[in-house]
Amino acid sequence: MSEYIDVIIVGAGPAGLQAAVHAARKKTSVLILGKPEQSSIFRAHVENYLCVDGVTDGGEMVKIGLDQATRFGAELVEEDVLGIEQEGDFYIVRSENRKHIARSVILATGIAKKKLKVKGEKEFAGRGVSYCVDCDANFFRNAKVTVVGNGSGAVDGALTLLNYASEVHLVARELDISRGLRQKLSVSEVKLKEGAWPSAIAGKNFVEFLILDDGSSLEVEGIFVELGAKSAVELATSLGVTLDMETFSNIEVNRKMETNLPGVYAAGDITGQPYQMAKAVGEGCVAGWNAANYVNKLKRKG
Repeated sequence: MSEYIDVIIVGAGPAGLQAAVHAARKKTSVLILGKPEQSSIFRAHVENYLCVDGVTDGGEMVKIGLDQATRFGAELVEEDVLGIEQEGDFYIVRSENRKHIARSVILATGIAKKKLKVKGEKEFAGRGVSYCVDCDANFFRNAKVTVVGNGSGAVDGALTLLNYASEVHLVARELDISRGLRQKLSVSEVKLKEGAWPSAIAGKNFVEFLILDDGSSLEVEGIFVELGAKSAVELATSLGVTLDMETFSNIEVNRKMETNLPGVYAAGDITGQPYQMAKAVGEGCVAGWNAANYVNKLKRKG
C-alpha cells in the first residue's frame, strides 16, 4: 500500500510540528510520521521560550502544536520511518506498515541516540559497538552480530543486517512493534531472544560477548544499539544527504533549511547546536514554508 503526499515530515517534535503548520497553511498535503511522545521535549519542562510565562509542561506544548497542525490540515500517522529512497523527482518513505510517495521531505527527528549504559559499552564503542546499522553494516560482513532494542528501528536494523552478517540476533526486553513488522520478523532468519536485556559487553581488543541479565551470553563480533526510531543521521546517510565534515553528526543545510538534495529539508537539533526549542521552531517554520513553495512550483510546472 502506498499513497502520494506533497510534504512528508519525519518527526513530531517542535521542529516537525511547526513545519507542518506552515506547509499545511500553504495548501499542500502534509503527513507527519512519528510518535509525539518520543520527542525530547515531551517529558521536559520549558521556561525559556518566548511568550511562555513560568515553567510549562513540554508534553502539553507538543499536544497543542499537534492540534494546530491537524487543524490546518496536516495528518499524523504514529509510525516510525524505516527508510527513505529517491526515485526520480519523488521520495519513497517507508514506515512500519506502508510506503508513502512525496515530492518533499523534512527531516526533524532530533539527534538523541540512547545508550545501554552497561559495563563495556563505552570501551567498545567503535570497536564492535555501533549505533547506526545503515552507517556500519558493511563493516560486519560475514560476522555474527546482535541488535539490541524493543522498537521498529531495532527490528528493521536486524532485517537489514541479514544482507551482510552471517548470523543476526535480536535481543529485546519486550518488542513494541506493529503486527506487520512482527510478521516480517517471524518469517526471517533473525534469531529473536525476547525477555532478556544486556548487562555487560566483553572482549579483548574488540567485542566478543554480549552478556545478558538472564545469565546467558551471546558470542558476537558486533553489537548494534537501536533503542528508538531511526535518527535523521541514519536516514540521511542512506539517502545521500550531506553531513557536516567535522563531526558527521549534523545535517548540512542552508538558510532555507535545504539539504544537498532537491526537496529535502532538515530542521531542529539535527542541524546542530544550540539544542533549544526556539531554534527548532524557527527552523521548522523556514523548512515548512520552503518545502511547500518547492512543491507548489513543481505543481505549476505540471
